[in-house]
Amino acid sequence: VKRLSEAAQNELMNIVTIFLGISVGATMSADNFLRPETLMIYALGLVAFIFSTAGGVLFAKFMNLFLKEKINPLIGSAGVSAVPMAARVSQRLAMEEDPKNFLIMHAMGPNVAGVIGTLMAAGFFIGMVGG
Repeated sequence: VKRLSEAAQNELMNIVTIFLGISVGATMSADNFLRPETLMIYALGLVAFIFSTAGGVLFAKFMNLFLKEKINPLIGSAGVSAVPMAARVSQRLAMEEDPKNFLIMHAMGPNVAGVIGTLMAAGFFIGMVGG
């Protein structure tokens, strides 16, 4: 199981990413890709990702003002739908501060919640556009 897990996290993920990039790249020409609308979508995505990460950390800090048992604000940064990388980054940053701090399983909760929220928002927008 350990070998399969490591293969899925490393080699298999890289292979799937390469095939996805090749398949999308083969069907898209530069004049379609480098339009102002496309670049604006990338910029909006980057801004959304930044605000989501910062908002998660700030909301966790805000919640800590009212909680008896404090939570690690890095959990909030994992609330974006970048599975599993957001949780891994939170884990890595936590271990830099305290090597005994294992919060990856706790970070996966908000990580999956971010995916569910993204799916709900996408479904809403598709419903609006599709009529």
